[in-house]
Amino acid sequence: QPHKHAGAGYVGGPTMAMMALKTGLKVTVVDLNQQRINAWNSDDLPIFEPGLDEIVKEVRGKNLFFSTDIVSAVRDAEIIFVAVNTPTKEYGFGKGRAADLTYWEGAARSISAALTGETKLFNGSKIVVEKSTVPVSTADAMTCVLTENAPPGVSFQVLSNPEFLAEGTAVEDLTKPDRVLIGGPQTHEGLSAIEALASVYGRWVPRENIITANVWSAELSKLVANAFLAQRISAVNSLSELCEATGADIDHCANFIGSDPGLGPKFLKCGPGFGGSCFQKDILNLVYLCESAGLPEVADYWLEVIKMNDHQKNRFGKVVLDSMFNTVNNKRIAVLGFAFKADTGDTRESPAIDICGTLLGENAQVCIYDPQVKEAQVRRDLAKFGKDEKLSIATDAYTACEGAHAAVIITEWKEFKTLDLQKIYDLMSKPAFMFDGRNILDHDTVQRIGFRLRAIGKPKTWSWRQDVY
Repeated sequence: QPHKHAGAGYVGGPTMAMMALKTGLKVTVVDLNQQRINAWNSDDLPIFEPGLDEIVKEVRGKNLFFSTDIVSAVRDAEIIFVAVNTPTKEYGFGKGRAADLTYWEGAARSISAALTGETKLFNGSKIVVEKSTVPVSTADAMTCVLTENAPPGVSFQVLSNPEFLAEGTAVEDLTKPDRVLIGGPQTHEGLSAIEALASVYGRWVPRENIITANVWSAELSKLVANAFLAQRISAVNSLSELCEATGADIDHCANFIGSDPGLGPKFLKCGPGFGGSCFQKDILNLVYLCESAGLPEVADYWLEVIKMNDHQKNRFGKVVLDSMFNTVNNKRIAVLGFAFKADTGDTRESPAIDICGTLLGENAQVCIYDPQVKEAQVRRDLAKFGKDEKLSIATDAYTACEGAHAAVIITEWKEFKTLDLQKIYDLMSKPAFMFDGRNILDHDTVQRIGFRLRAIGKPKTWSWRQDVY
């Protein structure tokens, strides 16, 4: 039966494209943003994900449709997925912590307003599925809003089916998910709705990978899963600073830690700090949940993960400044990478924003190159620093580095690993500084060419202070 998805962003678009491809069901993705829908219906998709373009083109117009007609889509669908933005609240109670559920409630009201007595139902109910990351008990609130505003005879089963996608590998994650979590009411009707959704995923996901739970557990599990991953990144980033202070090598330490079968090697690469739409937002949401439940010690524990991440971003900018004779005033700094991670154009909470802000605040001439992030997005993200005249955007890494005093690698794009470092060195002012924020370069080669190198978590090999080295 037809499915409808509210929200055509980073979650909604790829998820529903894969569902259309794997199930053959009719899937309609709706969004109030006409410009975004136009982009989904064009050859220039609004988001970049490796492999997504091919999938969309294969099923679009056959059983995958993009529309702003919410009313028709809601009436025709038996299962409605909701994937709208739930940003951190910027006002009132819970400011800076709680999730802002304005868009979520708007979606719920739009669904109920579109219904009539002739709407399609599954076993007497509309199945509404939360894909957005939301606070615990949001499904209960959504049920209340839907029920109070729906026409007589229409009931709802609200499920939690949080996404576990990693930007840059979303297509791979959707093709072979390591788990699908479905939470719902533990009633006859609720269990029936859970099974209905499980049967959809079961068309391409092994049943042993489909996990069911009550709705509150599913909602909390998404927050906790992201918190654990972010905690791991902050842990290894904290150790990177200790390695720099002691002469140890973070890669050596991480390799040993990862060899423990109880820990494993994933998420043990240090860097300039985590970014993206999920980690910080979800941890702050978790902190607020703990504070609201009267658990200050638990809240403080998770808040330290955010504090460590902020510290890592700030200190990387300070490392650049300290290494360059404590001044970057009017020096050209080439920043390589602006997306929060490779293989995506997403800049939300990217460490590059804070690091570039530090450099602009020191009056550096910052030239940025990223293979996927558009200039308009970079300028929007950095507008708050009020130094637009100090900012320029390059179309390739070599142009960015021409005349630069330093090159700063922030995003681990594959193309940066294969740059002609000798050519870059020849283009730069001397001494030429290289700051490897992702440890993706061959550091022996970098130093042999003549760069003054600083890398996160690596022993210091050079300082302009002669009494130190």
